[in-house]
Amino acid sequence: MAEECIFCKIAQHQGPASIVYEDSETLAFMDIAPVSKGHVLVIPKRHFVNIFDISDECASAVMRTVRLLSPKIKEAMNADGVNITNNSSLGHLPHFHVHIIPRFKNDGLAPWPRAQHSVEDINRFAASIKAAADSTAKL
Repeated sequence: MAEECIFCKIAQHQGPASIVYEDSETLAFMDIAPVSKGHVLVIPKRHFVNIFDISDECASAVMRTVRLLSPKIKEAMNADGVNITNNSSLGHLPHFHVHIIPRFKNDGLAPWPRAQHSVEDINRFAASIKAAADSTAKL
């Protein structure tokens, strides 16, 4: 457990949370600053800073929980769908977590602003990413 990590404290039942699901590796609880009703966070119980830090095993466990809960949240909230997101950039919560955000028709939520890039730029980006991926595995 990271000493000052609120999510580690929640995972150890030492911090406040409205828990909706728990297994041996993961915990899911309500977001205290929700984007929509039923907004849930899924975390690994072990501390990992972000997607660049988390083990394959723990990432798989988190995604199993996300997959298990998504249809349950959709049903319970009478939502039209869900958005699944992770922010592994300059986030203020340094504990890997995935958001399950219920979505509703005409809810006005926009996932992010759209960037404008030419087809040539997109192909160049793809080539750079493919080269980086090819260094570790074949696509």
